Amino acid sequence: MSDLKPAEFVQTMIDVGEAKVKTSTRDLILRGTMAGIILSLAVVVAITAITQTGIGLMGALVFPVGFCILSLMGYDLVTGVFGLAPLAKFDHRPGITWGRIFRCWGLVGLGNLIGSLIVAALIAVSLTMNFSVEPNAVGQTFIKVSTARTVGFESLGMDGWITCFVRAIFCNLMVCLGVIGNMTARTVAGKVAAMWLPIFIFFALVFEHTVVNMFLFPLGMMLGADFGIATWLNFNLIPTILGNIVGGLIFTCIPLYLTHAKTAPALSNQSVSSTAPQPQWSK
Repeated sequence: MSDLKPAEFVQTMIDVGEAKVKTSTRDLILRGTMAGIILSLAVVVAITAITQTGIGLMGALVFPVGFCILSLMGYDLVTGVFGLAPLAKFDHRPGITWGRIFRCWGLVGLGNLIGSLIVAALIAVSLTMNFSVEPNAVGQTFIKVSTARTVGFESLGMDGWITCFVRAIFCNLMVCLGVIGNMTARTVAGKVAAMWLPIFIFFALVFEHTVVNMFLFPLGMMLGADFGIATWLNFNLIPTILGNIVGGLIFTCIPLYLTHAKTAPALSNQSVSSTAPQPQWSK
């Protein structure tokens, strides 16, 4: 069999969540940093494809390459651990506390931010010839996109904040399905296909992803976009983080856990009981 059944890969989800929580500080930051670097470069590829073709869907087709690479290398996105890490607590794994889960979230997120900022600075240099010329066409697209998704939300006030939050819920519903997709197949080709599909959906529908936004908006500011850090935090990053937690944990990982980790064993035991040979009573 080249694929795993839901009851099997959900156990893998719990095991991975436990491993993430128990990973050392150094490795969480290092893996998070590398994930931020790779995902940021995938954003550049996607924006370049959109700029060159004028077709937004082209960006969505190529963006998942970065997600697949970082997942196969065992690097971590905070959006993934939003959903996976708490499962170990729900399953009563020893040594798992909410404090350690929040530590895991924070360290992976810090690593993602470090990696994203490194790439943002270097890409800004690349797109402006070390800030000696105006940003090229790709740079102008970054400015346009980052402005629309910060100043655009801010202009709507609370309605904009809620819109960003809802888009972030949908985003991590898909992204965590991509993370889990890496656990559903035994071959690299199968893993890539299972990851590519949900990541394509999230990018094509322009949902809000915490790590993508850690790169996109700082780069926009470096290139001269007309908004500040406060606008980015209040009307994009904060609602995106909160929405990603809700989408990844409540809409993706908890339902899979409840129906396959909790229900499946009970059904299996019931099935075994019903097929077991019945005792023969003598008359």
